[in-house]
Order: sequence, then C-alpha cells, then structure tokens
Amino acid sequence: MQVQREPIVLVCCSDIAGQVRGKGFPAADLPDRWKSGVGWTPTNIMINAFGRSPATPWGPLGDLMLVPDPAGEVKLDYGNGGPDEHFILGDIRHMDGRPWECCPRSFLKSALGDLETETGLRLVASFEHEFHLAGAEVRVGDSYALSSLRGVEPFVETFIGALRAAKLGPETFLPEFGPGQFEVTVTPAPGLEAADRAVKLREICRSVARRFGHRASFSPIVTRGIVGNGVHIHFSLRDRDGSPVTYAADGPGGLSPPAASFAAGVLRHIRAVAALTAPSVLSYERLKPNSWSAYYGNLGFRDREACIRICPVPETPGAEVASAFNLEFRAADAAASPYLQLGMIVRAGLQGLRENLPAPVLIDGDPGRLDARERRRLGIQDLPRSLGEALDALEADEIARGWLPEELLTAYLMHKRGEIDHLAGRDMDEVCRLYAEAY
Repeated sequence: MQVQREPIVLVCCSDIAGQVRGKGFPAADLPDRWKSGVGWTPTNIMINAFGRSPATPWGPLGDLMLVPDPAGEVKLDYGNGGPDEHFILGDIRHMDGRPWECCPRSFLKSALGDLETETGLRLVASFEHEFHLAGAEVRVGDSYALSSLRGVEPFVETFIGALRAAKLGPETFLPEFGPGQFEVTVTPAPGLEAADRAVKLREICRSVARRFGHRASFSPIVTRGIVGNGVHIHFSLRDRDGSPVTYAADGPGGLSPPAASFAAGVLRHIRAVAALTAPSVLSYERLKPNSWSAYYGNLGFRDREACIRICPVPETPGAEVASAFNLEFRAADAAASPYLQLGMIVRAGLQGLRENLPAPVLIDGDPGRLDARERRRLGIQDLPRSLGEALDALEADEIARGWLPEELLTAYLMHKRGEIDHLAGRDMDEVCRLYAEAY
C-alpha cells in the first residue's frame, strides 16, 4: 500500500522562556480539537531556553489541556511544494476548562479584562522587533544601508509576504545599526491580538529564514560587543467606542490624564516589571547607558534611551494627532513571552490609574547627568542591573507580586533563578552563543 503524506498541526503556547512549545496531531482531526485541545503537563512550562528543567513546583504530577484558539491559527503555503507552516496558539486550561493560573496568554487576557472593567479603557499595541540574520552578507559600514538588503531579497520578500498572508499587517522592514541586523514592524492591534502577532512573527521569521538557508535570532545579544536586539512595545489607550484617549494637547508631552497615570504606574513599578519584560541574563548586557536602550526608569519626549518614550506624530497642518499618538516601552526583548511582557505593563498601568498617579517627570536628556539623590527626588529609579536584581525587585514589590497568581509567581522565580544558575561560571562569549541558538 502506498504511503500518503499526512500533515499535522501543532497547538502551541508561548511559555515562561518565551519559547513556543506544543503538541501535534493529524490536521484532519482539527475540527474535533477546537474544544478538547490536547493534553499538557504543568512542568512543561518550566523548561528553560536551553532545554533544561532544573526545578519544578509540580514534578511529574498534574494534567492540563492546551486548547487552540481560532484567532491563533497560522497556515502558510509557501508555494514550493513543501509542507505548509501550520500551528495554532492557544490557552492552557485545567481539565474542567478553567484557565490555568500559569498560562501566560490567560495572564494577559485577565489584565486586559480588568483594565476595561475598571476604567472603560482598552489597550492597542504593536511589538517592534529587531533580529540578526546569520547568512546575510555583512560589509563594513552597512548600518541602515541599502546594500544590506542585497543578497537577502528572496528572504525579505517571502517574509513580508508571509506576514501579509498571516494577516499580521506588515508595516516596515529595514536594515538596522548592527551587522546582519534587521528590524520589522507590524500595524497596531488590540492587546491580545498584538501579543499573538508578536509570537507569530518570530516563528514565521525563523521559518522563512530556514527555507533560504539563513538563521534568524532574536536574542538580546548575538555577539558580545555588538549592538543587541530589543523589542519596543508601542501602546495607546482607547475608550469602549474605539476613540483614542492617549493624547491631550495641553498635557505634559501631550499625555492625557489617563495616559499619564498609566505611564506613572509602569515607572513606579519598573524594577519589578523588568523581571518579566527583560527576563534573561543577557537582557542586562543590552540595557546599558548611551546604547540607545533604557538604563533608567524615566519618561522621555522622543528620546530613544528613555524607558518610556513619547513617540513623534505628524506635525503637518490638519494631521490627525490623537489617533497616531502612542508611547513606546523600551526595556524589553524577545527572551520574554509577549503575553507576560504586555500583561505586566497593563497591570502596572492599571495600578497607576487606580491610584490616579500624577504624570511622571518628563526628562529632557540623560538622567545620568543627575546625581542619584536628584533622580530619587524626581522619582526616577535605576533599572535593575542584572536578572537576579530584577527578580529580587519583583519579590520585594508587594503590589507587583499580587498581579501574578501565587502559583505563577513561584514558578516564574524558580524558572528564572534556575536559568541564572545554569549559566553561572560560563564566559560571556559562550552565554551569547547559547542565547543566540535558543532565540
């Protein structure tokens, strides 16, 4: 009997390590899997970026369901006779259908739901990605250069086409400052969809790169001493009718009162937030002064070294400012699950709204020019200088701790401290190599 090839589809989640893991089944069975999903195990979420599980709160015990969401489906036919790229993002649930307390996607859903219920506000976001393409030709002086695209046109064109086919709304693609480094952006979307898009984009990029003999890495740093890869999270607020409410012409830097309180909440708890937005050992090698990445927890007007940047808007006569006005969170990278990143930003912003916090001080220039006492007076905190320091800050912040279900907090701290221990004693070149392979 002739063997017929039979495609499979994977139901996936983006876990604590920001890795997309899942379980496959014959694609023909998908209609029956939309509700039942596939079996999953609690300890799976404790696998770190290097394929190890140094510790787990659950051991071999427990059973869960990984249930696909139709909004999370990606099915791409590259038109070359090869297999489709087919996976579906989903939610991790208890066997009775309740969201599992440690499901990153459910964590974001809960934060967005509370934001709307308590304030009537909805969040729109977009994740701006930088990545390194191994196999691209590198020439001295190629930063932002047209020549950087020569030789990789088939990859770029297929990648953009795949993003379009997956309905991610490709917006820009450009060579970046670092050798072999590129940046890609997609159009804004409601909060959960924006995070889904970030997960899909990374996997589509890796898939397309592999088809052309390249390797894409979103690691915070690929090569020691070379500029790293960030994820800049753009966000704005809208009311239930969809009207933009982030901008006010007479507000500080153009911020409306709710946007100002939201930003203030994020910056008040920034040291704890960073534990989930910049969650790798290498993240803090990238967050350095004078490197176009965040180093202090400050608000800046069009400042690419501010932790939260007020972005530029068109200034031509008649331009619609309110719909374009947005904030950019810059202390983030792709070692994180987008669901945990955005969920923590929303939780911190909601806390600022609950307390009706005043607008943060708008700093013009580098906060490093101020001494530590003056920064404290202005409410400007130092970002953590290491992953260990960030985890300690999360554990010490009683309010921020409360945003995470206790089970998730325990698992997260155990997972990340295990990652630190796994890398202890390794030189920085090896650490960079391991992360470049993992991401």
